[in-house]
Amino acid sequence: MENDVVSKNFIEQEIDKDLAEGVYDHVCTRFPPEPNGYLHIGHAKSILLNYGLAGKYHGTFNMRFDDTNPTKEKVEFVDSIMEDIRWLGADWEDRLYFASDYFDQMYECAVRLIQKGRAYVCDLSAEEIRAYRGTLTEAGKDSPYRERTVEENLRLFEEMRQGAYQDGEKVLRAKIDMASPNINMRDPVIYRVARMSHHRTGDKWCIYPMYDYAHGQSDSLENITHSICTLEFDVHRPLYDWFIEKLDIFPSHQYEFARLNLTYTVMSKRKLLELVRNGFVNGWDDPRMPTICGIRRRGYTPESIRMFAEKVGVAKREQLIDLQLMEWCVRQDLNERANRYMVVQDPVKLTVTNWEPGRVEWFDAPLNPADPEGPSRKVPFTGEVYIERNDFMEEPPKKYFRLKPDGEVRLKYTYIVKCQEVVKDAEGNIVEIKCTYDPTSKPGAGEWRSVKGTIHWVSVGHAKEVELRLYDKLFTEAEMGSIPEGQDYKSYLNPDSLVVAKGYAEPALLEDNSGIAVQFERVGYFFKDPDSTPEHFVFNKTTALKDSFKF
Repeated sequence: MENDVVSKNFIEQEIDKDLAEGVYDHVCTRFPPEPNGYLHIGHAKSILLNYGLAGKYHGTFNMRFDDTNPTKEKVEFVDSIMEDIRWLGADWEDRLYFASDYFDQMYECAVRLIQKGRAYVCDLSAEEIRAYRGTLTEAGKDSPYRERTVEENLRLFEEMRQGAYQDGEKVLRAKIDMASPNINMRDPVIYRVARMSHHRTGDKWCIYPMYDYAHGQSDSLENITHSICTLEFDVHRPLYDWFIEKLDIFPSHQYEFARLNLTYTVMSKRKLLELVRNGFVNGWDDPRMPTICGIRRRGYTPESIRMFAEKVGVAKREQLIDLQLMEWCVRQDLNERANRYMVVQDPVKLTVTNWEPGRVEWFDAPLNPADPEGPSRKVPFTGEVYIERNDFMEEPPKKYFRLKPDGEVRLKYTYIVKCQEVVKDAEGNIVEIKCTYDPTSKPGAGEWRSVKGTIHWVSVGHAKEVELRLYDKLFTEAEMGSIPEGQDYKSYLNPDSLVVAKGYAEPALLEDNSGIAVQFERVGYFFKDPDSTPEHFVFNKTTALKDSFKF
């Protein structure tokens, strides 16, 4: 039993304690994104944590959009967020909510705070409010409007609702403590005038609640037991608790965990937006972006992201996670499931001189060697094939087991060939390698003969040209959060983060309908891009076949 407790993360330990002490008799979690942008890999960790906890404790998981700021929110973002969450495998069933669903209740709660003497209408401008708030070392000072009567505040707040004032002319503030060491508790704004049409409520409202006010109430209205958010919100928790206490509503409780930071990228929504708007990347779903739609387009699977989130775990301190761990996870998943195909990127022609002209022999090759009895594909072999240029060396070093003069290799799935002659152009570049093949070396026929080298290839007459988008790290600096102050983060953009090339593929690749990335044998994993057409196939490099990362 003791080992079982130790193996649990700190949030699970808190849940166990709450259930044991009768604080709650159920577990209900939620994911509350603001629909003002696209989700990234850090959000994926939060989604999977909340959804996973609900499942582990046989509870419920809610999906709720924090749509309290119509100046930045779009239906486009709502749709993309739901698509991302479904792709990850999190299921909110019929519990899809919006903070805007509760605008009437929030308004009524604000009226109650005024009636209790806990809120007042303030005429200070935003700049004046900041000036009155004080600093980390100096207390703030009271607004000259802080002592308005309850009756006056009720009248003014109703006038705000009716549209009597312009944006910024008046706000509703909670009356707490202008000398609090926590600046968030120094009479925070809870309602502002914003004459904007809302994507759900239209023009019904011209005042909108602030996040800190709406967040706890939304949790409470949905009976959320464990409101889980990232560490930067820990200083907001006293305010979260203050609203729940003063309104005497369901006592949801907030817990904070360390946000996910990944090497060679940035997670700031502002910076990601700047990269998109200024054309440094090709949209939010660019495969170099850490957005969920970006990593999906790159070829990552939801299974690999779930594995990654599990490996990262739940911590109380900020952590920088090596990008290679995420690559390791997708490699682990795809190795078991991905179909294999041969693609040559830098071709040189190999001619089999003792092959009968015009003869085509079709070989059965497994789609996945991990399942040798499973499906196979047909691979055409002819007397002219392409091999990778770096699979041949005229003057090879020791322990070079690929093709060389008078050397032998096996062309994968087929015969052993021996180099007889090298043909060069006027500049000395190799343009053709002439070989002979050993008819007795056909797999499954005659006496098996082993050679140390096996290389991939494609038939010249059957190969299909494809576009390859070779993606690498977006930035050259691993710890983007530690770049010197004053330096532009964009100066660390990797100029080689995208290289567009072409390759020659065996024909079966273009018929693949597995829906996940495939393995280009001996090269890496690639995913068919949505830009593909029947006439022009595009493949994004997901990750290399292997690297030095050790988990």
